[in-house]
Amino acid sequence: MIDEETKQKAMGRLSRIEGQVQGVQRMVEEGKCCVDILLQLSAVQGALEQVRKILLGRHIESCVAEAMASGRAEDRQKKIEELLDVFSRYGR
Repeated sequence: MIDEETKQKAMGRLSRIEGQVQGVQRMVEEGKCCVDILLQLSAVQGALEQVRKILLGRHIESCVAEAMASGRAEDRQKKIEELLDVFSRYGR
């Protein structure tokens, strides 16, 4: 479950990303230079990566830490597998 502080951080960044995407849409509609559009898309990707890091960090600090402290081997194993899956998908 996401806590309020993390939610606010993520939502703030997502709102800025929404504005960036709208800016990219305008650039495409206006026929701006492809390189400029690609640079803006790279900025959007970087911003999304930051949101992913915020959420992953919170998940590790809360859900994973709780599972590790619970003493239940099956809970720990489930969270370890979950993290391995996330890291294999996103690789950073």
